[in-house]
Amino acid sequence: MATPSPAALKALARRDPALGRVMKRLEPLPDFPGTDSSDVRSHFGYLLRAIAFQQLAGAAAATIWGRVCRLTPGPSAPKPPELQSLKDEPLRAAGLSRAKLAAYRDLSERVLDGRLKLRGIGNCSDDEVISRLSEVRGIGEWSAQMFLMFRLGRLDVLPCGDLGVQEGLRLLDGLDERPRPKELAFRGERWGPLASVGTWLMWRLVDEEREG
Repeated sequence: MATPSPAALKALARRDPALGRVMKRLEPLPDFPGTDSSDVRSHFGYLLRAIAFQQLAGAAAATIWGRVCRLTPGPSAPKPPELQSLKDEPLRAAGLSRAKLAAYRDLSERVLDGRLKLRGIGNCSDDEVISRLSEVRGIGEWSAQMFLMFRLGRLDVLPCGDLGVQEGLRLLDGLDERPRPKELAFRGERWGPLASVGTWLMWRLVDEEREG
């Protein structure tokens, strides 16, 4: 990720004064992708981990993910050939649901047969990355947007269907109800080309409200 420059952040605050006020007190956008996870060393591993974590609390998902990693040699995520060589039983015993197991199979098959080329995907546009990844079973637009932001470090990502971002904007603007995706997209236009900063701050606003 190209870290936003101070000048770009000041310009963002000028474009959206309400956002600018919370920028002064909330945690700034950290550098992505992170470098502190020894179990995710590849795009493929990141996607496996993302699928494992879908719709689960962090602790439960982390336990399942740890079991998946231990099914193959070394601490990191299985590689595509390793995953394909595993039978269903140990993966199910690790805690993967049938739907997530099917997603794992589809992902690894697409990588192995070349339908999904992860090498060089960082050179693709945001729309192309979303299009490619969304063809995989179990990976929708939201998951692809998280890949853009947290794995590729893209700075202009606004997941309009994310309830946390919607709730953050409700808090930011003092709205009675969460904005709909189209309303969020319209409101978030002023955040470009740093929509990822706005997205991050909306999540942090929700965290602040919960910690209250």
